[in-house]
Amino acid sequence: MRMLLAVVLVAAGFGGGYLFHARKGAGAGQTGGRKVLYWVDPMHPAYKSDKPGIAPDCGMKLEPVYADDGPAPDPNRRILYYRDPQDPSYTAENPGLNPETGNDLVPVYEGDPASVPPGTVQISPEKQQLIGVRYGTAEYTAEQRTVRAPGRVAYDETRISRVHSRTEGWVERLYVDFTGKFVRRGEPLLALYSPELLASQQELLLAARARETMQASTLPSTFKQSESLLAAARRRLELWEFSEAQIAQVIETGKPIRSVTLYAPASGYVLERNVFPNQKIAPETQLYTIADLSRVWVMADIFEQDAPLITAGRHARVSLPYQGGRSFPARVDYVQPRVDAATRTLQVRLEMNNPGLLLKPDMYVEVEFHVGLPHTLTVPVEAVLDSGDRKTVFVDRGNGFLEPRRVETGARAGGRVAILSGLKAGERVVTSGNFLIDSESQLKAAADGMGAPDAPADAGHGGGHQHD
Repeated sequence: MRMLLAVVLVAAGFGGGYLFHARKGAGAGQTGGRKVLYWVDPMHPAYKSDKPGIAPDCGMKLEPVYADDGPAPDPNRRILYYRDPQDPSYTAENPGLNPETGNDLVPVYEGDPASVPPGTVQISPEKQQLIGVRYGTAEYTAEQRTVRAPGRVAYDETRISRVHSRTEGWVERLYVDFTGKFVRRGEPLLALYSPELLASQQELLLAARARETMQASTLPSTFKQSESLLAAARRRLELWEFSEAQIAQVIETGKPIRSVTLYAPASGYVLERNVFPNQKIAPETQLYTIADLSRVWVMADIFEQDAPLITAGRHARVSLPYQGGRSFPARVDYVQPRVDAATRTLQVRLEMNNPGLLLKPDMYVEVEFHVGLPHTLTVPVEAVLDSGDRKTVFVDRGNGFLEPRRVETGARAGGRVAILSGLKAGERVVTSGNFLIDSESQLKAAADGMGAPDAPADAGHGGGHQHD
């Protein structure tokens, strides 16, 4: 009897132990009513374990991977937005369907590693402090930018005069006989003997005498004809640039002027002199070139990326480095229509006064344009990682999750860069330590079999609006 009782007790003990371990094993494979396949390291998904615990490489708590591959419904967890599980770039604020693929949108929960975009990494605050992670904010700013460009002083082409004679003749005397001389408007340049001018003056004298004779005529028409002849002779000399004073001198003296003087048409410096004493000249002979240097042009070379900021009418400052930094105001008068193929620069023409004639043609100067950028969304320049084919920023998603986001950038100013697409105002972005985070992100994406993170520029904005 005692032997039978002992056998029953032993069998009961083995049965109870088996039942205990079976229930324990069932509990290990079930969490919250969902079947757990395995546990992974959230920072290194390649590491898997068949039981919960701590990752040996980074010390982070292992996260369960469920058989239904979806977050457990939990009313206490905040839904950030909804996305297409096959096209994570498509997001919306409310549940529904992706009209392009027809897929049901699934909720993205705050802090859920299974629902964040590809390449998102989770880094604890301790590790962020260790690698020196700092943050900035995407916000709307209106920045002032200074565009600097080298420039060269040039002649104002609208203030260059070329002197020609309107008749053939011979130079009898030169009053301006060297290049670089300053002349004033109306000063004599040379004396010219011209048979044509001499004959025209004789015609003027004959018409003047005929008019005096016809004054006593009883026929009014005859006197009017004599006046017409005098006016025609006078007009001919005027067209040959005879001055009123010269015409009056011929009429008063009754003698033609043998050597006619040519006068400077404008004030300025003589750039070219192509005339010499006793030289025969013709109307096509360019005698002098005179340039007025009281106003000059400055030709500035603007890099093509800055070209959209520089427009006609914009004000600038022109400075002389070798004059103690002295600067002068200038204004953009014209923007050339093409870019130089060799230097990749656009030439801009500025107009400016030349006080004291300090600016000499072909002198090098420095040009500064102060450009006010429009009110636009910007981030610190350090936040953008430019790999050549894409530009990426890391957005803080909370709970240590950092999401890679492709962006399109615009102009830079004041240490910030304009964001054309990919971000919203108020989002926090990483400004320091993003190179290490980018490496971790690419390793995670590669381990997940997703390749390098290449989220489109409108990630988080594709089919709707992402919640903050």
